[in-house]
Amino acid sequence: MSHKILVALGGNAILTDDPTAQGQISVLEATANQLAKFVEAGYQLIVTHGNGPQVGNLLLQQAAGHSQKNPALPLDTCVAMTQGSIGYWLQNRLKEALTKKGIQQPVVSIITQVEVSQTDPSFSKPSKPIGPFFSKEDAEQMAKETGDTFLEDAGRGYRKVVPSPKPVSIVEFPIIRNLVEDGVITIASGGGGIPVIQNNGTTSGVEAVIDKDFSSAKLAAMLEVEQFIILTGVDNVYVHYNQPNQEKLEQVTVSQLEHYIHENQFAAGSMLPKVEAAIDYLRHYPTGKAIITSLNNIENYLNGGTATIISADEASKGESYDENSK
Repeated sequence: MSHKILVALGGNAILTDDPTAQGQISVLEATANQLAKFVEAGYQLIVTHGNGPQVGNLLLQQAAGHSQKNPALPLDTCVAMTQGSIGYWLQNRLKEALTKKGIQQPVVSIITQVEVSQTDPSFSKPSKPIGPFFSKEDAEQMAKETGDTFLEDAGRGYRKVVPSPKPVSIVEFPIIRNLVEDGVITIASGGGGIPVIQNNGTTSGVEAVIDKDFSSAKLAAMLEVEQFIILTGVDNVYVHYNQPNQEKLEQVTVSQLEHYIHENQFAAGSMLPKVEAAIDYLRHYPTGKAIITSLNNIENYLNGGTATIISADEASKGESYDENSK
């Protein structure tokens, strides 16, 4: 079987400044053309993606249309809806990109539920930003009207924040594994997955959004992919970012990254979760490689160019994969 590679798409690979369906389809067409290069290079491709802007916008639409006869749908259902819409757009664009290259390989998107713990501390401290940016004044007014929590996000304005529990397991994993083993390009765990709690055989959705990088890391480790690629807005991870002594990271180990985390080198709302997700993947599957780079740098990376390539420390590479994490 071809080497497995899981690519986690960031928000800029789906939505730029046009939130219409056609606007997002246009962005995904360019994204699909880049993803097709992995298939052309012989990799078995698995794709995950975020949904922060989309689910936030959908919640606004739900609130605007809310009435007694047409009540707004809950957050877990909105996550499922954005999984469906983004998966639909992406699988069609990716199939089209592959066809243009003469590659006939099936592509499918699967609605994915991700189990979380009802005791996860994030439920008492919402932190995951979703939806559009607002001024401080507008955010304060909406907080009074709705009871929602808004926090400032990376100097760009205020966004609604919701609980972001860590993934425990991926409910549809056996199906995803079978699809991958059958050579199907699989789009899964969109938006971090639909957050659910399982109790005595019952599955119930919860009001939360799982960070897509952490659920992607979980899926990458469970599938034992050789490369876990997190796409973001920059070609490399940096330390001392935007300072005179800025340094680009190319080849780095888990212990080195942990040292940089201790130094607060990575912003909590942007690069930190990506770095932590890469570490989490390598802790569970230490023989793999985690790569953080940009969508536009894919071809350069495939041709031996630079990216931030993260590996486990040598002492960890002989450890066996923890089956309990499945």
